[in-house]
Amino acid sequence: MEVVTLIEKYYAPGSKAYHFLIHHGRMVAAKALQVAGRLNGKCPASTFPDSTFIEEASLLHDIGIYLTHAPEIGCFGPHPYIVHGFLGREILEREGLPEHALVCERHVGMGLTVVDIEANGFPLPLRDMTPHTLEEKIICFADKFYSKYEKTLLQEKPVAEVRKTIARYGEDKLKRFDEWMRFFGEPEHNDK
Repeated sequence: MEVVTLIEKYYAPGSKAYHFLIHHGRMVAAKALQVAGRLNGKCPASTFPDSTFIEEASLLHDIGIYLTHAPEIGCFGPHPYIVHGFLGREILEREGLPEHALVCERHVGMGLTVVDIEANGFPLPLRDMTPHTLEEKIICFADKFYSKYEKTLLQEKPVAEVRKTIARYGEDKLKRFDEWMRFFGEPEHNDK
């Protein structure tokens, strides 16, 4: 699959939204592949993460942002940003990529539960939107280290900053992140 060609079907090359989507996706892909590489020997060969899928899905995980209202990153759609994963799922399902589509839906936050959706009144279907597969978890984890702010677009966030952001969404989310930190072999203190 030619991921950039698919992205260009929805984003004009050179546009602000394209800039943020491509650069953010590449940073997440690099981090996700690094994490996957550390799992060698931690899991049986039959369940070793698929690096091709990880790279493709990382580049595509935010494909739905153009449908949201986030003018600071060049997106002028009618929907709130929180639904970009769900909208991305719909796009990639239409493109015949159902597994990539699930990554879109399941990477938001640390994954959204039905309780999260109801408690926050998110305009999303009431269904579990948490990462299930190893690849989904890796991409969701890697995504937390990068933002879509121009000044820091290409900079990895320090672990302490990631933890602080996640802690705002509940102790359960922070616990899951800390479990992933240990499992994925992420250094506790990256001062990048």
